[in-house]
Amino acid sequence: MPAGPVAAGGGISAAGSKNKIAGIAMTAFAAFGGILFGYDTGTISGIIQMDDWLRTFGVRTTDLQTYPLGFYLPSSRESLVVSLLSAGTFFGALLGAPVADILGRRVGIIASCLVFALGVALQTGSHNLATFLVGRVFAGGGVGLVSTLVPMYQSECSPKWIRGAVVSGYQWAITIGLLLASVINNATKDRQSHSAWQIPISIQFIWAFILSAGMTYLPESPRWLIKKGRDEAAARSLSRLTSLPKDDPEVQTELHDIRAALEEEMKLGESSYLDCFKPGHNKIILRTLSGIFIQAWQQLTGINFIFYYGTTFFKNSGISNPFLISVATNIVNVFMTIPGIWGIERFGRRSLLLYGAVLMCICEYLIAIIGVTISVQNQSGQKALIALVCIYIAGFAATWGPIAWVITGEIFPLNVRAKAMSLSVASNWLWNWAIAYATPYLVNTGPGNAGLEAKVFFIWGSTCLGCVIFTYFCIPETKGLSLEQIDLLYQNSTPITSVRYRKELIAQDIHVSDVKGEPEEKHDDHGSAEKV
Repeated sequence: MPAGPVAAGGGISAAGSKNKIAGIAMTAFAAFGGILFGYDTGTISGIIQMDDWLRTFGVRTTDLQTYPLGFYLPSSRESLVVSLLSAGTFFGALLGAPVADILGRRVGIIASCLVFALGVALQTGSHNLATFLVGRVFAGGGVGLVSTLVPMYQSECSPKWIRGAVVSGYQWAITIGLLLASVINNATKDRQSHSAWQIPISIQFIWAFILSAGMTYLPESPRWLIKKGRDEAAARSLSRLTSLPKDDPEVQTELHDIRAALEEEMKLGESSYLDCFKPGHNKIILRTLSGIFIQAWQQLTGINFIFYYGTTFFKNSGISNPFLISVATNIVNVFMTIPGIWGIERFGRRSLLLYGAVLMCICEYLIAIIGVTISVQNQSGQKALIALVCIYIAGFAATWGPIAWVITGEIFPLNVRAKAMSLSVASNWLWNWAIAYATPYLVNTGPGNAGLEAKVFFIWGSTCLGCVIFTYFCIPETKGLSLEQIDLLYQNSTPITSVRYRKELIAQDIHVSDVKGEPEEKHDDHGSAEKV
């Protein structure tokens, strides 16, 4: 069947044997695109605290007691610099669907790297704020395109049994990018020349080159090739992904399934964005809104407050080396994503989302309470804050970080999947931008600012409570189901009753063709012709 974007696209049915690693290795490489997003997100929080960057792009002040450097970054300018990347990614994500359909998944990713590299060049060579901001927008456009195209490519080309883990690798790459950014920032922060911030920014050329060069050697998505009528090229692509000859019966069966499903899709006609919000027995409007809101709630957990403004927050809390603490929190983020990747297929999506939201909620309320009751000189209290922040990051990394991306692709019906995918990813970036823009005004002190400081975690704790409620009422358990079975799940159960009905679907091996009265052979999930 044809695949969809993100974690649970159609995937590859042929050669589902778990000793086939060629396709896994190729699709896993595409996750490198996450480093582009993670690195840029992480590097800006440190750059805006560097002396030379403040002298170049900051505002001069005579208040040397508060700002010994003689320069500072007003909240308006700080929010603009940090948030403009997210504004660019919002529009880049919306363009992801047409770019994927016109250029293809693979070529689209390469083109995204060129857009991103243009943004990096503008930032590196800028000597005025306007040029730097334009560079942020172009870099954001490239990241937004990548965030739609990479998971789409992975889901269409990876085997079903490991698809969730493969696409979760994209989130893992984001965390690695964040860690690399904090390490490099820490290494260059004391330089008193433009190189202090130009080195961290220009290193992004390397990430874009690695991704684009690697994608030139990878096969195109078989689904896209068949959609364009290039059946012979689709056979060669699937042959590479499965390590089987292109005339192998399993490869031919897979290609036949893709064509058949594409024909069914074409019978529905061209879908519009309005079709994503149509009510009906298939609950498309619920599924679309669930995808949009799960990406919004992921941002509203407050995680990007730490990675956009963590250095500033730790510095204001009286911590002597905030850059080093930022490195530590990023290490937690990287390594705690690994059990999350494993747990997605072990414990299920719904339960991990619930437990993760509860853990984050508790940690953030405690951070807020401790932050408003101790002084910055209280070293034990500051260490407790750091520990709670690390536990909170660990909870996010193992649950909401990777799972939100997996869920987004699994719940969409075939005929609106690409458009619903772009809407969901755009929602992620829209909230990313809103939080990045508003946070300085919420946290900073002074005229025109709310001056919440650590009290901002009361807001993040409350939004995590909202994540619990949202998951309980809106997100079903989809672990181990094919996309067709997820359609049945939505048609015949609610998110609350989905756990029981999912067990029935798996126990009785029910498929859409069975429901329609068409005979279908039972299959062994461990066999080589694993269905999706």
